Amino acid sequence: MQMPSTTRRHALCALSALLVSSIATAQSGDPSLAAAECVIPAKAGGGFDLTCTLARDALQAVRPSRPPLGQRYLPGGIGAVAFDRIATGQLGGAGTLVAFSSGSLLNLAQGRFGPHSPSAVRWIATLGTDYGVIAVHRDSPYKRLQDLVSALRQDPSRMAFGAGGTVGSQDWVKAALLVRAAGRDHKAMRFVSFEGGGDALGALQGKHVDIFPGDAAEALQAMAGGAAVRLLAVLSETRLGGALTGVPTAREQGVDIVWPTVRGLYLSAKVPDADVRAWAAAFAEATAAPGYATLRERHSLYPFALTGAALDDYVQVRIKTYQALADKLGLRRWKP
Repeated sequence: MQMPSTTRRHALCALSALLVSSIATAQSGDPSLAAAECVIPAKAGGGFDLTCTLARDALQAVRPSRPPLGQRYLPGGIGAVAFDRIATGQLGGAGTLVAFSSGSLLNLAQGRFGPHSPSAVRWIATLGTDYGVIAVHRDSPYKRLQDLVSALRQDPSRMAFGAGGTVGSQDWVKAALLVRAAGRDHKAMRFVSFEGGGDALGALQGKHVDIFPGDAAEALQAMAGGAAVRLLAVLSETRLGGALTGVPTAREQGVDIVWPTVRGLYLSAKVPDADVRAWAAAFAEATAAPGYATLRERHSLYPFALTGAALDDYVQVRIKTYQALADKLGLRRWKP
């Protein structure tokens, strides 16, 4: 006997509701399996954007049935607005991840993220490390880093550096260290601030600034899109592979500057410990997966994966290192 259409519809609706309820129940114990978003605390096109894209793809590779990690932009102070909203509870929950970098830790070390300490958030995972670069327009007269250093030695104010962040940001620090390597006072340099590396690279492309002291991954991403950029040096200890194989280090060219830019994610400190552990385990699984190295390289990052106590220790060490550097450069530090 055939079931009436109305009854059949009701049965299907009941079955559907049961399945949805079962999925929600299964997911409720592990936020890494449920719908979530990754906040990009800058404008499009920079390193934070890259971090959230990599996080989404890495999770999807090991947990293909989970909803794709959403993305949304929250620019302001190169991460300051997002950090403050997470720390004060205006934004957060187990389903809200936020991208951070070494630059975020540098700003925290100086008290530039408001009255908040590093413990105001929970550090979940690092996905890899980028490295600083010194870049110019492809038509620039500077062919080697030493050409640029010689010009800075003559007059550091005649050229404009352009990058993400303001005075005291990591890109500003790279520029300051380069000017100091040329034997000049870094306070004499001209620095144009942008809300992220994407905007700064656009300014370099338009020849509105002369030098981009940014990061390799965002520069390579722009170059892959056709940007007329020349990399003079990568700020790594030794030469790197991949797309940077032919780019000499600053050290090779007589300038002792090394600047790794670690990229990772954090959560609100108000998230329960069980949820923090679940997210850390998810990213530990994702970064250890066989295909992750290829995925990470596709985003121009190099190995550096930490979670849990190891990541907490790393953050504390870097904060102290950056505080000492800030003092060396005469930067004001606000205590949280």
